[in-house]
Amino acid sequence: MIIVDNAIKARMRAGRPVVVGMYGIGFMGRGMLINVERTMKVLHVAAICNRNVERAINAFVDAGVGRGEIVEVTTASAMAHALRAGKRVVTSDPSLIARSAMIDIVLETTGHVEYGARITMECIENGKDIVSLNVELDATVGQLLRVKAEAAGVIFSGADGDQPGVTMNLVRHVEAMGLRPLVCGNIKGLQDRTRNPTTQEAFARQWNQTPSMVASFADGTKMTAEQAIVANAVGLKVSQRGMIGREYEGHVDDLVDFYDIDALRALGGIVDYVVGTRPSPGIYVLAEARDENQAFFLNLGKLGKGPLYSFYTAWHLTTLEFGISIARVALCRDVVIGNTNAPSVDVVAAAKRPLRQGETIDGIGGYMTYGVAENYDISRGENLLPMGLAEGCRLKREVPMDQALTYDDVETPSGSTAHALRRQQDALFPIDHHEKTVSALGSDAGANLRKRNSNQENERTGVL
Repeated sequence: MIIVDNAIKARMRAGRPVVVGMYGIGFMGRGMLINVERTMKVLHVAAICNRNVERAINAFVDAGVGRGEIVEVTTASAMAHALRAGKRVVTSDPSLIARSAMIDIVLETTGHVEYGARITMECIENGKDIVSLNVELDATVGQLLRVKAEAAGVIFSGADGDQPGVTMNLVRHVEAMGLRPLVCGNIKGLQDRTRNPTTQEAFARQWNQTPSMVASFADGTKMTAEQAIVANAVGLKVSQRGMIGREYEGHVDDLVDFYDIDALRALGGIVDYVVGTRPSPGIYVLAEARDENQAFFLNLGKLGKGPLYSFYTAWHLTTLEFGISIARVALCRDVVIGNTNAPSVDVVAAAKRPLRQGETIDGIGGYMTYGVAENYDISRGENLLPMGLAEGCRLKREVPMDQALTYDDVETPSGSTAHALRRQQDALFPIDHHEKTVSALGSDAGANLRKRNSNQENERTGVL
């Protein structure tokens, strides 16, 4: 943060704000635009692409831009002319932002996997850095997109303000001290896999959000995608399909007693989540000391005697922090979260209700599927259907409620960019069938960790 704020000051002294193009102007995008326009003059949001252009115009106006300063464009020449004249532009054509030489960096806020895949690829091909809020896309093909971005000399990064970026900030700090993270966790207020747009309609209306987006929060799909991104960035696994996900109303510091450290070590560390734990809605990292000197000073610093030590961030402030991510990438060339390593965790689709032959699966946060975490090689070995690719697939057979879907259960849509990218990613990172993954499916480490979790939970709650 110190480096970023100094870079921002230097850029402001130079009088050259970073020129930003945005894809999507929903709840999060609009909030970020208003905050940046009012408080982060180092960023100049010059263009917004949205299918509903009027909504983009209204967002600019709400941020304080005069209506006469906003121009709708449909061609590259019109866009270039408007930007040179200092106007803000809105368009429904995603290619115009991707191909504009006057845009320095883009922010992708859509949350739609197929649309996000197409515009991200076009931005990479046209030499644009991308800060992505689209965790659903990242969890599906993010490792491949980073490989392609690196080859093109650009950055594809997640964002600070979302839990994955906040977690990675803390992981980097913990690792810089020489400690070893063994659990990266997400703190939730609610987790109910049956939630859908109907159940979440009133809450969505209250906060001016879309019911499907709110449903994706409540049914755990978005959180699972976030934790998969963390796992892939840090090199962690899940100890069982769906993660452990206990409910606990105490403080996050208490979680150091909930895990078997030997099982964590055998797994190489895990991602997890808790429901109802304080402080919410933050994130936590449980780490171990590497020697007696670290253990001594951690104890002196009031973090206890180990072997696990609790670190946490009590908040993630979304729209207020997204602009910092754009500045980090543009000015410091610092990837907030993500690397080009092989994926370690996948998000797979499970049936939210009994699914019938012939039905076409609806989108994320819908009525038919939710996402669960599984280790990537297990997902590949069992031919499981990634949650990010489920929309538009047609069911070839019935699937019971809560069962994970496989590719054999569905007919996939033709001409999909996201499906094509996933095939490329799977080919780029082949699984080793001779290597036994330490996972919940029969692994001693996973079984030991679950047994310890169950025993400790029973002790705390009085359940026998």
